[in-house]
Amino acid sequence: MPTITSSDGVRLNYLEMGDPTARPVVLVAGFKAPATSWRYQLKPLSRAGYRVIAFDRRGHGASEVGEGEHTMDRHGADLRDLLTGLELEDATIVGQSMGGNAIWALVRQFGTGGIRDVVIVDQTPKMLNTADWPYGFYDYDEANVDTYFATGIPDPGRHPVKSKGLVRISRVLKAMELPKGGRPAFTQAELALLNDHARRDWRPVLAEADRPVFFIAGAESEFWPAEHAAASAALNPHGSSTVIERDGHAANIEQPQRFNEALLGFLQR
Repeated sequence: MPTITSSDGVRLNYLEMGDPTARPVVLVAGFKAPATSWRYQLKPLSRAGYRVIAFDRRGHGASEVGEGEHTMDRHGADLRDLLTGLELEDATIVGQSMGGNAIWALVRQFGTGGIRDVVIVDQTPKMLNTADWPYGFYDYDEANVDTYFATGIPDPGRHPVKSKGLVRISRVLKAMELPKGGRPAFTQAELALLNDHARRDWRPVLAEADRPVFFIAGAESEFWPAEHAAASAALNPHGSSTVIERDGHAANIEQPQRFNEALLGFLQR
C-alpha cells in the first residue's frame, strides 16, 4: 500500500485505483473500518473515470496509531495532509460514519481548499440528542453524556443484525474483515477518539461550508434516525440528501449497488 507521512510524523496508508490524472474521489471510512471497507466502490468508481483514493485513518487499517492526541481535529489534519501530500485538487471527499465528521474537522481547521464537494454517509453532525437536535445517537443525551461511550459503541437495540438477512451480513463481514464471533475490543486510543467524536457538534461548520454537500442515510441505520440526512442538508444552502431503503449504517456495504447509483448520480450531476 502507498503511504504518506502526516505533519506529526505518522505513517498513513491509502489505496488507489483508476486514472491518476482523473478527478479524485477520496473515500474515508468510519470508526474501526479499514480503507478496504470501500471494496464495493473502488472498481465501480474507477470504471466510471475517477481517480479513487481510499484512506486508512490513523489507528485504522494499516496506518500507524501515533503517540499524539487521538482527536477528531487530528484526523481532520491527517485528511489535509493527504490532500496536500498527493496534491489533490477539485476532490470529492466521501466520509462514512466517523469518517464523515473527520471531513468537518478538516474544513473547520483548514477551509475547503482543494475540495469540490462532500458526501456524508450515514453520519449525523451532532451525536448528542438535545431539544434543538433530535437526530443524534439513539438514547444519548445530557443524562449519560459522560458514560454512554465509556467502553465502546452501545447497542441501542434498533434494527438488529438478524433483521438484515444473510446477504447483507455477509457483505459487512467481508468488507470490514471482521473476525467471526465475539464483540470487538477497543484500545485506549480508540476510546479517546470515540468519546471526542461523540461530544462534537459540527453543525456550524456544515452550515458555513461553501461546497455542495450530499447526505446519504440508511433507512434502517442502527444508530440514529434516517431523518438526520434531510435535517443536515437543510442546514446548508448547497445541501441535498437521500435515504436508501433496506440499508443500515454501513450503507455503502449493505446495499452497494443502490449506494453506488446514488453516489455516481451526485458525482455526475
